[in-house]
Amino acid sequence: MSVSPSYAFTIKEEKDLGDKLIYSVRAAFPIVDDPDIYQYINRLGLEVLDVAGVQFFNYHFYVVDSKEFNAFAAPSGFVFFYSGLISKMNSEDELLSVLAHEIGHVVKRHLAARMERSSVNTAVTTTLALAGLLLGGPLAPALMTAALATGQSINLSYSRANEEEADLLAYDWMKALHRDPEGQVKMLSTMRRVARYRSSKLPQYLLTHPNPEARLDYVESLIIIDENRNTRTIEEVDNFEFFRFKYRVLSQVNDIRSFRDLLVSQFTSPRSTDFQKKMAEYGLALVAIKQNDTVRGLQYLHNVIENFPDKLILIGDRGYAQLEAGNLTEAERDLRYVLKRDPNDLFATFNLGRVMAQKGNIDEAEKYYKTVLYDIPEYSKAYFELGRISNARGELGMAAFYLGKYNLYLGKLRIAAFNFKYAVDSDQLSEKIQEESEGYLETIEEIMKG
Repeated sequence: MSVSPSYAFTIKEEKDLGDKLIYSVRAAFPIVDDPDIYQYINRLGLEVLDVAGVQFFNYHFYVVDSKEFNAFAAPSGFVFFYSGLISKMNSEDELLSVLAHEIGHVVKRHLAARMERSSVNTAVTTTLALAGLLLGGPLAPALMTAALATGQSINLSYSRANEEEADLLAYDWMKALHRDPEGQVKMLSTMRRVARYRSSKLPQYLLTHPNPEARLDYVESLIIIDENRNTRTIEEVDNFEFFRFKYRVLSQVNDIRSFRDLLVSQFTSPRSTDFQKKMAEYGLALVAIKQNDTVRGLQYLHNVIENFPDKLILIGDRGYAQLEAGNLTEAERDLRYVLKRDPNDLFATFNLGRVMAQKGNIDEAEKYYKTVLYDIPEYSKAYFELGRISNARGELGMAAFYLGKYNLYLGKLRIAAFNFKYAVDSDQLSEKIQEESEGYLETIEEIMKG
């Protein structure tokens, strides 16, 4: 049984830090946050939190555009997955096991215990340190230099006891969710393989989460003990949503030609299963759309929809492709079809807003953008679109307010401050909006003091 450490700072201090990190972290980490990607990763996170019990923090789950093999949990419930790690996963259970492991670190406050209260005084210095140590790549030395110049010092390498605590929690939560613990084993096996073949330059994940061999042995021993004591029901997952999520992420962050070559290889390989070939065709549809070949993309999507006729979200994908092709009538038809059957599909909601804006129905477009922001208040693209609508109406003060939030959530704090200053000085805005703008200005000033 582990002994809880004496934490360097309180839960309230950690929450206060999180309130500032939510803005500054986006300047350091390029986030992939389209509504469907957001909804999927956050749905999985909430599934774990439902069985984890009462929490101190409001969790935020992000996908980071980076080839690094990494995932980590920052203070106050920020959990990051790198596209480089997602690319190595082959099932939802593998993704869920890493997600649960990172939540385990937050629950046990492992990182909080390593942070000196005297040095963790601003969101900027904390973000710099996290970026330097966890983002990796060419920016790391400069970010670490800036962090050290402010006195920031964090030891982010978890101990073996930390890792066992997080792995045990992840194992128990997966069991409570009726998920296959083999997903945890497979992910740790992948980590062990990466550690062996990249020993000269270990990825950040294996530097901060050491001993994949010992962790694998530990989890396998948990499975053996558990199987000897009882049987359990394991939920079968078809992995369609996982691969759609994976390919949506990779189509936005990978070198598109390399991604296409990978998909073609999977589609033509005699070793690929029928399911793998069908999902490869979905990936090829995304590649074609990315390359502005929407005719080919729509043909691929037609085939995929025939293969998965019960997957409503594919109709949303087709609606998006029709929008990109400029076929507004067809796009509207598909997106309305999706929302009639699933009003909570925010990917379809946002894109229907884009359709309405292009058709000149800006009042209806505004309604859809605001619906997305109700559930995803950090979605910068929606603020940009609202800013465009306000500008078209001649509401320059409101346009500045929305652009302020757009830049704020992109981490462009100086530009956001300029926007909010314009909003505060505008005589077009209500007192409530002006006060909100002043509040954002104060928050930006406080963050930038670091």
